[in-house]
Amino acid sequence: MGDREVRIVDGEPTLLTEQDLWLFAEGTHTRLYEVLGAHPITVEGKAGTLFAVWAPDAEAVSVVGDFNRWDPERHRMRPHRQSGIWECFVPGVGPGALYKYHLTSRHGPRLLKADPFAFHSEVPPRSASVVWDLAYRWGDSAWLQVRGERNALGAPISIYELHLGSWQRTEDGRYLTYRELAPRLAAYLEELGFTHVEFLPVMEHPFYGSWGYQITGYFAPTSRYGTPQDFMYLVDYLHQKGIGVILDWVPSHFATDGHGLGQFDGSHLYEHADPRRGIHPDWGSFTFNYNRHEVRSFLLSSALFWLEQYHADGLRLDAVASMLYLDYSRATGEWIPNEQGGREDLAAIAFLRKLNEEVYRQFPDVQTIAEESTAWPMVSRPTSLGGLGFGLKWDMGWMHDTLHYMAKDPIHRKHHHDKLTFRMLYAAHENFVLPLSHDEVVHGKGSLLGKMPGDEWQKFANLRLLLGYMYASAGKKLLFMGGEIGSWREWDHERAVEWALLDHAPHRGVQRWVADLNRLYRTEPALHTRDCGDLGFQWVEANDASSSVVAFLRWGREGRDVVLVVGNFTPVVRSGYRVGVPYPGRWVELLNGDATSYGGSGQGNLGGLDAEPIPSHGFPHSLPLTLPPLATLFLKPGPAQSP
Repeated sequence: MGDREVRIVDGEPTLLTEQDLWLFAEGTHTRLYEVLGAHPITVEGKAGTLFAVWAPDAEAVSVVGDFNRWDPERHRMRPHRQSGIWECFVPGVGPGALYKYHLTSRHGPRLLKADPFAFHSEVPPRSASVVWDLAYRWGDSAWLQVRGERNALGAPISIYELHLGSWQRTEDGRYLTYRELAPRLAAYLEELGFTHVEFLPVMEHPFYGSWGYQITGYFAPTSRYGTPQDFMYLVDYLHQKGIGVILDWVPSHFATDGHGLGQFDGSHLYEHADPRRGIHPDWGSFTFNYNRHEVRSFLLSSALFWLEQYHADGLRLDAVASMLYLDYSRATGEWIPNEQGGREDLAAIAFLRKLNEEVYRQFPDVQTIAEESTAWPMVSRPTSLGGLGFGLKWDMGWMHDTLHYMAKDPIHRKHHHDKLTFRMLYAAHENFVLPLSHDEVVHGKGSLLGKMPGDEWQKFANLRLLLGYMYASAGKKLLFMGGEIGSWREWDHERAVEWALLDHAPHRGVQRWVADLNRLYRTEPALHTRDCGDLGFQWVEANDASSSVVAFLRWGREGRDVVLVVGNFTPVVRSGYRVGVPYPGRWVELLNGDATSYGGSGQGNLGGLDAEPIPSHGFPHSLPLTLPPLATLFLKPGPAQSP
């Protein structure tokens, strides 16, 4: 891997240099996967594999596998000076060999552990690591040349969030492989117009029901769907179709399975020893010890690994809030204050800043995205200004407020109008993604369609209204699979999306609406170039709670580059509803969520109407609009009229 040279130190082969040991101990190494783990090499004409593992509290370490009948006496590892790293070269062992580490702890127990740096693993529930070579011939150079533009804050970023095991399945219920997914997924994303796909964690995880969030293999894509090269093929294929790939990455906690990182060498190596710090209160998993320099190097290397080796275009960090606060989900007495007496995890904060600095230094054309559910300041602001350094942050407040509002019967929405308008008080504080994610359609919460009030027609209209409002609002977009067709049931990781629903017109209408929203979002600069910041949004009508109507302008960077958005959140058709506009002349109706092609009632403005010289909402002209029921309208001014 890379240009690493095999050196002979004390008569034994090694990939480690003095600089590696220094950076590892300093907590700043970002390429540990090049020197630790299992690496097929040739030494003095003998092909084999060099194994290296960090286990400073071990008294003895052996590599065991199918090549030595899992016998810990056959291939004992030697300590690499005083580094805490153990090494061993085994001739004749190559890619495909199964292995683990047999560790004898100074505290007594003997342990059998998978390799923390393994590139490949057995298919769960088996848990052995697999020696692997990551060589692959990529074909995505054209994408890599332009992805800086495609990932920019001023670019249209519309993300389709997907769980690999339950998007589609075969007729007999089998998972699709990475290679089977590639053409199907790419064609679907192209058809619907999404710019990016975000995979729930692909890193190896023992428990399928964790959706990938309980990880044991931070350097291995799950073998459930194929080999590392198969996953590379999936990413490569999507890139060649112009689709970006974002990976969920979980540095907040890790699985407690016996073969994993927990108590790796008999000590609390990767996790905190004190359960008030070392056990995640929500999931019972282990939490990383960010105070430990070597652990920071491990995590930095994992993040950079997916960007380097798998060409990922972004990393979305899960549960960032649980990293930032020592008292996260903990009662009084269940947490330990920091050295200043506060509740902030200073080591985690320093790690996140370092992570983002390294990612953007080495890969300036990608994005890091934080799922951060509190009002922590400047999450998506540069570290040089005191921020955490993320590129984007999920707007959990928008999600909660909007879903709370949409779940109300329209007759009561006038009493909750602030749920629609409050967001604009803080929308420019961060670079936001508006997420309608998997978390909102599980654990009894119901599907997006199921959350909507009213009869069946109103449910579909409300869902189209919700989606239209998201695409109209400032911020990047994220929609979890199934939402785009109006799934009735909440997400079940054991079953595929309800694709048979597309035999029914209302579901096809929702899907067509999402495709048209994506097309409009991509083609109208006013809807994306100023997603981040306060110059791209202007209220026209924010206070009509009695009618449950909002109207606002989305501004681009050029003169008349503007889109008017009007949302009617009641089932009442409103004729002659006057909305002020900045320009005279014809205003063209770009999209109407009540169009019959989407399953609506067909109310609207016959494709457009002329502004009248009647002042309204502080503008010199206005439009007497027909507002269709439970629908979003998008309009833009036609060409400027000659004087």
